[in-house]
Amino acid sequence: MGWLERLLRKASAGNGQPSRGDAAAAMAAAAAAVERGDHTAALALWGPLAHAGIGRAQNNIGACFAEGLGVARDPALALRWLTLAAESGDPVGQRNLAALHFKGEGVAQNDEEASRLYRLAAEQGDAPAQDMLSWMLLEGGQPDDRAEALRWAQAAAEAGVATSMTRLGMMYHDALGVERQPALAAAWWQRGMAAGDPDSEAMLGAATLLGQGVPQDAGRALALLLSAEAKGSLLAAPFIKAARIAASPAEAGP
Repeated sequence: MGWLERLLRKASAGNGQPSRGDAAAAMAAAAAAVERGDHTAALALWGPLAHAGIGRAQNNIGACFAEGLGVARDPALALRWLTLAAESGDPVGQRNLAALHFKGEGVAQNDEEASRLYRLAAEQGDAPAQDMLSWMLLEGGQPDDRAEALRWAQAAAEAGVATSMTRLGMMYHDALGVERQPALAAAWWQRGMAAGDPDSEAMLGAATLLGQGVPQDAGRALALLLSAEAKGSLLAAPFIKAARIAASPAEAGP
């Protein structure tokens, strides 16, 4: 009998479940296996925990089946395990199950169910779920949803999610659910750019070109826009021609 099996056979209060300390030790060992790229070993560690009803282990197994990590990709098994994780109350499991419903992977595409699951995870403080719920509320186009979209974007942005920083900038710039505040929009785009979102960099470049919320500076605007485009932002292209025209010949380049 291996050390892990011995640990997991120890009951907590006589209920046949692994104790909190034993489960934590197994989860830490699985995390170390993932760090070294050994998902097969991690799955072996998560398996007994998942069968014991530990939601995060169930989520991790589901995520491996969804992505084909250590096992063949299997959307049906991903759905099964992520459903168990979500029903266990694990916020990451709820968020990952929401993604399956949103994408229609292994299950019929269903925005309503995706939104419900993202909300459950968001209410437990899961920042990526807060970000996605904010996006869905805003994209839904209902003015009554904008205040809630702003609230969830704020929560995710304060947790460090760069895409929510970009979205907050858009909302303050376009007065979506809040009064228009160009300076605050630019400040959020600056934060989003620092956090690595090229769309924030593109929008800061546009704001700098137009002098909205930041000093007008065509040369800096062009540099920001070109940098954002090189990083993959599709938002930069509409402003680059105007920035080239406005910049000095030296700044515009060839």
